[in-house]
Amino acid sequence: MPTSTLGDGVLTDGTKKIKAIILIGGPCKGTRFRPLSLELPKPLFPIGGFPVIYHHIEAFSKLPGLCEIVLLGFYQPHESLNQLITNAQREFKVTVRYLQEFTSLGTAGGIYQFRDQLLSGSPDLLFVMNGDICCDLPLEDMLEFHSRLGSGDRFVIMGTEATRQQSMKFGCIVENPDTHEVLHYVEKPTTFVSTTINCGIYLFTPGIFKFIRIAFLEHQNQRTYELRAQCREIIHLEREICQPLAGSGTLFVYHTTRFWSQIKFAGAVIYANRHVLSLFERTHPHRLARMTVPSSTGLQYLTGNTRLPDLAMNGDCVLENVGPIIIGHVFIHPTASIDRTAVLGPNVSIGERAVIRGGVRLRDCIVLRDAEIRAHACCLNSVIGWNTIIGEWARVEGTPNDPNPNKPFTKLDVLPVFNAKGQLNPSITVIG
Repeated sequence: MPTSTLGDGVLTDGTKKIKAIILIGGPCKGTRFRPLSLELPKPLFPIGGFPVIYHHIEAFSKLPGLCEIVLLGFYQPHESLNQLITNAQREFKVTVRYLQEFTSLGTAGGIYQFRDQLLSGSPDLLFVMNGDICCDLPLEDMLEFHSRLGSGDRFVIMGTEATRQQSMKFGCIVENPDTHEVLHYVEKPTTFVSTTINCGIYLFTPGIFKFIRIAFLEHQNQRTYELRAQCREIIHLEREICQPLAGSGTLFVYHTTRFWSQIKFAGAVIYANRHVLSLFERTHPHRLARMTVPSSTGLQYLTGNTRLPDLAMNGDCVLENVGPIIIGHVFIHPTASIDRTAVLGPNVSIGERAVIRGGVRLRDCIVLRDAEIRAHACCLNSVIGWNTIIGEWARVEGTPNDPNPNKPFTKLDVLPVFNAKGQLNPSITVIG
């Protein structure tokens, strides 16, 4: 990655300097993510074997011209967060640092508080991303879209499609279909506005700070005695920045048709895990567990369409020597211990030092650090928590809550624990 720069902040090869800001929130949020957020900050929860924001950092690190990644939130210093930053800097060779807000300042308040640090080094562009999303990030395509908008202050929101009913749970965007200019923006409207929704990923020039400053000054002039409004530094990017910018000729929407999902509640992690593991097939196939069987020609990969009995009948393998059966996409941490008679997958992630005993069946599961699943247990649609023990012959089964595959653009519904009739809504099972 080039390091020398010209006076205006542009790298010597003509690439613009970029800073990435990942909004990770803080401990007063994430109540819907409990009990998983009681042990670990939500942005550090492992999806596909790696923390949620690890995937974001990795995606940003591939951008040409990236000079720094900033994690912005109000978590107290945390050992796991410090370890993530250290590992990310070592692996991706990019500067990563954490800026801690003194309290929750909203999605734009923290950006304004640390404006001097964020503008140091004279970056040309600022990526801003919510930390609680899972997405196949088209960052370079978004950069290309921004470059076609011309010079001056041009700001871009990443948008995707949702169903008419679900769109009202997100920020809704009305655009000019020819220019993709945002004409109208409403955050979580009470009536239908548009099926184009905000993905929580933005690309700004430094000129965005003058618009945040306007919102900041308006807050200082307010006179209110409501306790919830006493912190006047709280600024919301969606309502107080994007909404006024709509129709001004400076805000545009970039559409993506790639996978995108929020991670707002505990049940969302199994759905996100499935898509992250499927992305590994294309981007990091070495991270996926592969089952091999001894054959007459050496070790043979067992694909999803190969049946062990067929191999045995043909004399191509000895079943006693076959390792754990892997079906579909599975991640296994190198320190995990897996019995050779276990059957894993599809959509299974197994964490550090986890122990999987003989005859265990896992499907659509995340097994966290130091968990143990004893002989012949069966876990389906479940998260097995840290240091949890599942006894012999036990069955742990949740209910999948995936979006309806027959409805185009449908998203994962964020449901309360109980519905309006007091009945328990179906969800995955979380043990721990």
